[in-house]
Amino acid sequence: MPVNEYGQMIGEPVDDTPGVLPSLVRIEGQYTIIEALSVEKHAEDLLAVYGPESPQEMWTYLFQPPVENLEELIVAMKQMIERKDRFYYAIIDKVTGKALGTFSLMRIDQANRVIEVGAVTFSPALKQTRMGTEAHYLLARYVFEELNYRRYEWKCDALNLPSRKAAERLGFIYEGTFRQAVIYKGRTRDTDWLSMIDKDWPRVKARFESWLSPDNFDENGQQLKSLREC
Repeated sequence: MPVNEYGQMIGEPVDDTPGVLPSLVRIEGQYTIIEALSVEKHAEDLLAVYGPESPQEMWTYLFQPPVENLEELIVAMKQMIERKDRFYYAIIDKVTGKALGTFSLMRIDQANRVIEVGAVTFSPALKQTRMGTEAHYLLARYVFEELNYRRYEWKCDALNLPSRKAAERLGFIYEGTFRQAVIYKGRTRDTDWLSMIDKDWPRVKARFESWLSPDNFDENGQQLKSLREC
């Protein structure tokens, strides 16, 4: 730990080059593709994710409600795409070509190189699968290796235990709870904060790549080691 001329401990010196603003890239993995959200390409597929046939319990902790029909979804997607403070990506099944979910890069602080993954909206076909895990791996790799961020955040309602569990499985570290941080849907929310930092990334990346390897799955597609065990 460095010490200044007054005998006080101070933080390690760090390159203060700003982080790069995300772009609407297309990133291809073994099982999935993430690409810029598009009304023309993805709206019909995403109606199953955002519409009335989606599991209604998945909306409890999300800020937006489900849509009623394709027309509502198109309006909502256009609003998402037009935002300048968030970058939305669709998650594509590489085999079928269908969009199965979305997430975004948001709360971007280029000066301090901090960025958040949020608005994670996955269909049941994507949750707890190789595709869903790989989508998060691809986005994290993009954040750390191409955009040069130091800190990657995940936040959720403190009562949303599946979200926190998912984040911790992916390698995010719980840091604490901000009490009464948000009012939404007419109720209060304590917010759990989790993060992954650049020093964590080499270890987390190795775990992802070990888990995603075809050698980690048997002929029935069952994992041989969990992500935590890799």
